[in-house]
Formats: sequence, structure tokens, C-alpha cells
Amino acid sequence: MVPNQKVILPLLEEKEVNLYIKREDMLHPHVSGNKYRKLKYNLIEAEKLGCSNLLTFGGAFSNHIAATAFAGNKAGFKTIGVIRGEELQNSWKQNPTLKLAHEMGMKFHFISRSTFRLKESDSFLKELRDTFGDFYLLPEGGTNPPAIKGCEEILVEADSNFDHICCSVGAGGTIAGIINSSKPEQSILGFPSLKGNFLKQDIRKFARKDNWDLITDYHFGGYAKVDAELVDFINDFKSKTNIPLDPIYTGKMLFGILDLVKKGFFKPNTRILAIHTGGLQGIKGMNLVLKKKELPILDL
Repeated sequence: MVPNQKVILPLLEEKEVNLYIKREDMLHPHVSGNKYRKLKYNLIEAEKLGCSNLLTFGGAFSNHIAATAFAGNKAGFKTIGVIRGEELQNSWKQNPTLKLAHEMGMKFHFISRSTFRLKESDSFLKELRDTFGDFYLLPEGGTNPPAIKGCEEILVEADSNFDHICCSVGAGGTIAGIINSSKPEQSILGFPSLKGNFLKQDIRKFARKDNWDLITDYHFGGYAKVDAELVDFINDFKSKTNIPLDPIYTGKMLFGILDLVKKGFFKPNTRILAIHTGGLQGIKGMNLVLKKKELPILDL
């Protein structure tokens, strides 16, 4: 069981709000947070079906790609990563995420961004099976019914005394699992890292309760968009709490939570549990991007 770490900050004391972080990032050094949860039952299902190959999709710094490569290797599977961006074919060795995945035995198949958008089409999946043979398919980000089952194990009985459960949102699978295992009287708040209103529809495919909402004001411009304000916040938060945050998901969520605390969104004596979904492996890659843009970098 991972710990719930209390966050001690003057703002929280002033507003009389209790904030804890569930340190899912401490589950495993390479397959941490929600990626561990999403892969757990998928690997069991793949083994049950007799599949020896796992195939999945992701971008240049995908946590899911890194986690699938590592977990697949340790469980005895061969792994194939269909990577968005043909230009990476000649530069992936300088990419920390892809380098780690390759070291874990993952084969790469680089495709254009336009082709990547076809990743769920039957014709494209047939092409992939013709090229690589049979495989167990993991969707981009890993969200499917076995993944939801794994994410339903994030909350435990000891978490039932929290008023709000906060979670960053990508594809929506993690928050759906949390919603399903939450208590009816709890409020589940999702902080999307993407622009757009389509996420509610995606979450409803798997969520079985209505005690949730999305806070859509803290995506910082969209998926993988990071600016100096967010970098400074993450570095300051780590220096004050000793808790590292990733810039794609958990960093944006914590920025949002503390901004809402500042604005009086949470009543005094409210108990908040924020889920740390891992993703720390992506910091090295993000720092390469930030350096190119001449922006401050994240502390490692």
C-alpha cells in the first residue's frame, strides 16, 4: 500500500484545508502510478490468451510506452511500440523515454501523425498484424476494461474519510476507476491535461457513478503544453514538500488544487486526497524541450 502524504504549506494552514497526496508514483521505479494499475490486469489477460507480443501506441515521451516496455519485459512478453512522428526514426537514441523502452527490448514502428490518427481503424490494425503477426493490443494510454479494473484498486477503505478525491485526466481511465471505487458521498474532481469537452463522454463509458466533475481551467494550453509559470510552481512545490511532480499531469492538477484553495473553492476543514499518477520518467525528455525553448527546466 502506498502512503498518503500530508502536504504542509502556509496557504493550506491559512485556509484550514487538509491536503494529502497518494504517492502512487512510489509503486514501482519504472512502472509507477496509474501505468502500473492499467497494465496489471492487461498482462494477466494477455497471458491467459496465450499472446507473446504486446503492441501499443504513444508519443515521444509517453509514460505508457516506457511502462509497457518495462513491464512487458519483466513479464516475459515481446513489446512493439507504434510511435507518433516519423522524424523520431533518426533521433530516438537522444530521447530518454524511447531509449529506456529500447533497452527493455521494445521494437519501434515510427509512423506519421496523420497515420497515427488511424490507430483504431480495422484496416490499420490489420496492416500491423500483417507486419508483426498476432499481438495483444493495448490502446494508447492503456485505457480499456482491464485497465479500469486496475484503477479501481487505487482507493482503499482508509481513503473513505476524504471529502474530495482529485485526479489528473488524460484518456479518462484512471478517474473512471476512482469514481467506481469511491464512496457516493465523496466528490471526485478531474483536472484534464487536454483542451476540449469530449472527455466527459469518454469517462461515462466506464464510470458507474455521477459523483464527479471536471475542472477544465488548468491545462496550460493543452496536452504537453508547459510554460515557465508551471515549471516554477513544480520546482517550488518540490523544494517545500519534497514531492516531485510531472509537468504533463500531476503538476497541473496540484497547481489547480492550490489555486482553488486560494480562491476559497474548498470549505474550511475539507479533506482532499490528490492522486499522484507517476509519470516522472518524462521529466528528462521535457527538459530537453524546455531547453530548446529557452525556458527554465525542472529540477531532477
